[in-house]
Amino acid sequence: QVTGHLDDCTCDVETIDAFNNYKLFPRLNELLESDYFRYYKVNLKKPCPFWNDNSHCGIRDCAVKPCPSDEVPDGIRSGSYKYSEEANSLAEECEETKRLGAVDGSLSEETQQAVLQWTRHDDSSDSFCEADDIYSPDAEYVDLLLNPERYTGYKGPDAWKIWNSIYEENCFKPHNVKRPLASGRGDDGGHMFYKWLKGVCVEKRAFYKLISGLHASINIHLSARYLLQDTWSEKKWGPNVTEFQQRFDEVLTRGEGPRRLKNLYFLYLIELRALSKVLPFFERPGFQLYTGNKSQDAEAKNLLLEILRLAKSFPLHFDENSFFAGNKKEAAKLKEEFRLHFKNISKIMDCVGCFKCRLWGKLQTQGLGTALKILFSQNLIEKIPESGPSYGFQLTRQEIVALFNAFGRL
Repeated sequence: QVTGHLDDCTCDVETIDAFNNYKLFPRLNELLESDYFRYYKVNLKKPCPFWNDNSHCGIRDCAVKPCPSDEVPDGIRSGSYKYSEEANSLAEECEETKRLGAVDGSLSEETQQAVLQWTRHDDSSDSFCEADDIYSPDAEYVDLLLNPERYTGYKGPDAWKIWNSIYEENCFKPHNVKRPLASGRGDDGGHMFYKWLKGVCVEKRAFYKLISGLHASINIHLSARYLLQDTWSEKKWGPNVTEFQQRFDEVLTRGEGPRRLKNLYFLYLIELRALSKVLPFFERPGFQLYTGNKSQDAEAKNLLLEILRLAKSFPLHFDENSFFAGNKKEAAKLKEEFRLHFKNISKIMDCVGCFKCRLWGKLQTQGLGTALKILFSQNLIEKIPESGPSYGFQLTRQEIVALFNAFGRL
């Protein structure tokens, strides 16, 4: 049922499927397994800024157990100003943690001096995300390959409250227009909502579709890696078709499911467009994916450039020039609103009770925030000098890792 043309785009589902499945995804998957992209530094201990939340998930699969910092390679801890990370086989304690399905992380040493020259240019005015303070003693490295996004058992009112807060407070939506299948609505199958959505400007419509696409993506991962068997002797994860149908089947969701899946394609197009635009930043000879292993670093950069050039070659890109294109003053005001709404959503991720879900929520919102930052920095990217630092436009290692891993999820 998810087929054909996508609204607000010149593209269709089939073109994206063929391009992604046969060309892009196999290469991207290989890149994400490399040392540079598998470690993400995250602070999972930030308090929820919006409501008092003591409802941390007590389920074992939500847990976080950091690895002792001496097991983290020096390359990761010391040279981060050069985007440095160097992988290392994590010792038995981490293997044990992995077996329990918890989050492996490793506390970083606070090696701040070298990083100052990057942070100095990290202009918060172009940022769409609430940045984690990665120099906080609470920030830790997590190996994303050892902590796949999957269903942990976190559900119910707490999980619902997160999504409800995102949609109701942060999607430009007036309170009297109920979104489809939200609780306590009149039973019009979302008719009023879509009538309202059709009537708002393309930017606000896109904002809603991006959030809906992100929600769909997360729900697909949870359905695809569902806890099917949980006994004392073993745990088994695998596809749960019933769960998937409850969220996306046209009849069970009263026509809503296929729309959600189309929004996932829309999100894919937006992030793909950002990758095609950011090529000049990564093409500079001075830019390296530094882990300390020269041959691996060169291979990773070649693969990265191959992926970005492939993204550029996609025939039916989203035209972001339709965004914020009207009256200059109005457009600037709307763009700022757009940015602050998204920033708020990135803060809400600190309210997610399950730490593993929080990890992937933070990573995917940061990835999308980085994509938006790229799309709205086009004139700065065009001015990047071929050599030397690009002060006008900068991506931190965190943003780079989040951007590619978030796109990998899509």
